[in-house]
Amino acid sequence: MLLKDNIPVSYVLGKIKKEMLVLTVYSAAVYLAHIFYGFQGINVPLAVLGILGTVISLLLAFRSNQAYDRWWEARILWGRIVNDSRSYARQVLSFIDNSYDDSDKTAMKRRIIKRQIAWCHSLSHYLRKQNSHECVNNYVSVEEMRSLAKADHVPLALTENHANDLRLLLRMGWINEFQQVKMDETLTRLTDSMGGCERIKNTVFPTTYSVYIRFVVLLFAILLPFGLIEYFGIFQIPLVVAISSSFFLIEKMAIHLQDPFERKPTDTPMTSISKRIEKDLKQMMNDDYPNESALNNAILNESGVFYVL
Repeated sequence: MLLKDNIPVSYVLGKIKKEMLVLTVYSAAVYLAHIFYGFQGINVPLAVLGILGTVISLLLAFRSNQAYDRWWEARILWGRIVNDSRSYARQVLSFIDNSYDDSDKTAMKRRIIKRQIAWCHSLSHYLRKQNSHECVNNYVSVEEMRSLAKADHVPLALTENHANDLRLLLRMGWINEFQQVKMDETLTRLTDSMGGCERIKNTVFPTTYSVYIRFVVLLFAILLPFGLIEYFGIFQIPLVVAISSSFFLIEKMAIHLQDPFERKPTDTPMTSISKRIEKDLKQMMNDDYPNESALNNAILNESGVFYVL
């Protein structure tokens, strides 16, 4: 997750360092061939390169917009998860009557809210294809942990346990039917957000489209030295590298944005969002939570890239 506007140049250039090296060698070879092997007559009109560059720009713009839409939708879904998690915790605390300081009701509240914290952490691990069982150990009981050990989809299993507790609360008379419906609606919204994240995760960006764009960009990079060498001579080498690298960099950016649930600096910051939800829900329970530095450490460990605003 990138948390700073001033991104190091080394990080940006590191994404296309191989392409830049190949472009430098290729454009230098074209220059040497013109000087020593009499290829001066071989050139490409700049008008052709201009048309090809315009086509590439349109294709990359469409690709970048589609990739950003996927990334932004993922961020919106996790924003909804934040709001619905807080709403669910508030409903649990306010709907379950505890006017007589009933310890059983207090324990039930804590169990449900801590399970919701576990749900957020397990969902982030599940989307990244990590072990989503270990991250819930500190939030659910031993008995519930044993039942989760058999589940492949831990967030879905936790949602089912939420529903079971709602049915139990209604049966015991701790909430009424209207309150049960409202809490179930919140669970439904959480399930919808989880399904939206899975849809983005499991929908593969069209491979053929990526191949076509890469082919056109490579064609442009191959022809570019023959169009610039007549006017710039040896200075066409840095121009070829700069112009072609800009296209490769935009393509790389789109590739990174199209998969927002991996472990990349440009991903949706699910770990830090889950930690923030945990902090807020524990505050609502009047429970202790580590200081702000613990949250910063969680952000640091999310992607290995930590730039403070």
